[in-house]
Amino acid sequence: MTGRHPLVGALSAVALTFLLGPILLVVGVAFTAGDTIEFPPRGLSLRWFAQALSYGPFLEALRTSLLVATAGTVLALALGLPVALALGRGGARPRGAIGTLFTLPVVVPELVLGYALFQILMVTFRVSAFGALLAGHTVLLLPYAVRVTGSSLAQADRSLEEAARGLGAGGWATFTRVTLPVIAPGVVAACVLSLVTSFNNVPLSLLLNGPGTTTLPVAMLHHVEFAFDPLVAAVCTLLLVLAVAVMLVTERLAGFTDVFARQEADRWRP
Repeated sequence: MTGRHPLVGALSAVALTFLLGPILLVVGVAFTAGDTIEFPPRGLSLRWFAQALSYGPFLEALRTSLLVATAGTVLALALGLPVALALGRGGARPRGAIGTLFTLPVVVPELVLGYALFQILMVTFRVSAFGALLAGHTVLLLPYAVRVTGSSLAQADRSLEEAARGLGAGGWATFTRVTLPVIAPGVVAACVLSLVTSFNNVPLSLLLNGPGTTTLPVAMLHHVEFAFDPLVAAVCTLLLVLAVAVMLVTERLAGFTDVFARQEADRWRP
């Protein structure tokens, strides 16, 4: 059957409209010259983009988001990469009991995870809002670091490591000079996925924020509670452009699609 069934085409069009329609509406609203959210826009203007780039509360929240996302990603990789190495080189499968333990933060609803961390860290141990926020994001990102780097490690040629050890290289030299360069695309993909996940997170950040420690998505949520202007739409459009650019660069440099294709194949391998 060479032709495509008309019903498939219709369903595809409905799915694309459902997925892309809200994005196009937000982008259209961001370019409006009016003072309120309306579509189609009342004239075209870049005024809201200029205001978004100079709005103090959003800039402060952006700094917090970047700091938390970067630090959380580094900590998640520092913890997740050794776990992936232990699972991949220690004979245990990632879908085993130990691997399942490190995927629980993805399975547990973020509101439940955030409330638990709030009670333990902020109420019981009096941890600062920034410390609790960083710990929460690290826990949230840990499964991504373990699974993505573990997938690249599973596809790596183990004979290269054995050859390095046979030539006298120690464990650390083998890891830094052989293993790490081989799994570098997976590490880069894990970094990008973790950064995007942390930066866009709302439920966990909403429960663990405090005075002076508010992330950008939470600040945007608070803004729309009291204002009906297109400022948040402009910020969303800027973030959308940034996310697409990061994904394209990552795909170009590290083969983002190949990493996740290997991860999916490893997931279903018997």
